Amino acid sequence: MDDDAARRAVEAVWRIESARIVGALTRYTRDFELAEDVAQEALAAALVSWPRDGTPRDPAAWLIATARRRAIDAYRRRAGRDERYAALAHGLAEGEVAVGGPTAPGAGAGDPGTEPALLDPERIDDDVLALMFVSCHPVLSREARIALTLRVVGGLTSEEIARAFLVPVATVQARITRAKKTIAAAQVPFEVPDGEDRVARLSSVRNVLYVIFTEGSSATSGGDWIRHDLAREAVRLTRVLTRLAPEPETFGLLALLELTAARFPARTGPTGEPILLEDQDRRRWDRAAITRGRAALRRGVGPAGMGSYALQAAIAECHAVAPSVAETDWQRIVLLYEALGRIAPSPVVDLNRAVAVAMAHGPDLGLRVVDGLVDQGVLAGSHLLPGVRGELLSRLGRTAEARGEYLRAAELCRNTAERTVLESKAAALP
Repeated sequence: MDDDAARRAVEAVWRIESARIVGALTRYTRDFELAEDVAQEALAAALVSWPRDGTPRDPAAWLIATARRRAIDAYRRRAGRDERYAALAHGLAEGEVAVGGPTAPGAGAGDPGTEPALLDPERIDDDVLALMFVSCHPVLSREARIALTLRVVGGLTSEEIARAFLVPVATVQARITRAKKTIAAAQVPFEVPDGEDRVARLSSVRNVLYVIFTEGSSATSGGDWIRHDLAREAVRLTRVLTRLAPEPETFGLLALLELTAARFPARTGPTGEPILLEDQDRRRWDRAAITRGRAALRRGVGPAGMGSYALQAAIAECHAVAPSVAETDWQRIVLLYEALGRIAPSPVVDLNRAVAVAMAHGPDLGLRVVDGLVDQGVLAGSHLLPGVRGELLSRLGRTAEARGEYLRAAELCRNTAERTVLESKAAALP
């Protein structure tokens, strides 16, 4: 295997398995910061070992075994200063077994075996969910919670997180480092909290799950429009969360994710190129996901009505049940966006409402809403505003202005596939 192939293999394993790897290591070491650090060291070791020895039969187990040995070494170094560390190092070393496939660094060559305790399937969900609650602990700022969870649960790089939130890479790295040190200093336990503590932290956990899914469903960078692995992980974790915390807003979030993911099969073409809503073959939509999403939405209506996630799910349901764009209940979507704007105001909600207004009442009224956002100076660094404005100007026949907006949106867009769509729209104008 050459170096490029090894790098791609390591990246693929990390993207899919990072939460399970860090969760399992944290359960063993009881040290969140150390677990993430040694996982990164194991990734570096894989880039050296895999090109030489080949990809292991079980890459995740190889990474965990390698990282655990690094953790044991770290504990041994600390053992002289702290008896507790000495006991932990002894306990970890006593339970150490080799991993099949290419030998993990530090293991005896040719030792077969598995990691039954680390890779216990009965513990995977608990490990990952506990990792989520640690990452979303109230001792951290909202920005730190999101950055840390995207890093250790979602498997995103610091560069990808920085592009997603329009901040420098150094800022994201500092947030993650500071967050891990804060968790260590506060001695945050690695566990799923109970009672009032769990209720207080659920909102933050839901928000982070939503952000991870959003990055998966509309990638902010790279060549893929959809990152299926991130989106699937967000849906899976949200299902786990509904079992642990079966309350309306959690079901509203699950409904939103299921109904959005249902359109994935029709959102890209044979070569991964984006297909816009009006051009999608709705027969390819995942009807099972739509059924699951609508069932979750029914449980997402609480005594006080719909929360923000349930309202977004209701909008997604309008699209899911419509035979076509023209036959979509745009009037209802406008009302739902107005309600959403009252309980969770944001420029993105207003921009989406402008699109719905344009579909329900004409592009001129939609453009008025968009121009109001321009006057407010919101979404200045995002491609979304000029992209929508270009679409509405095009529908009004103002092609020169539309072309300029499309090209400005393409310049701001960091996703290759989406940028190609914007450039094609500009080029297609008469």
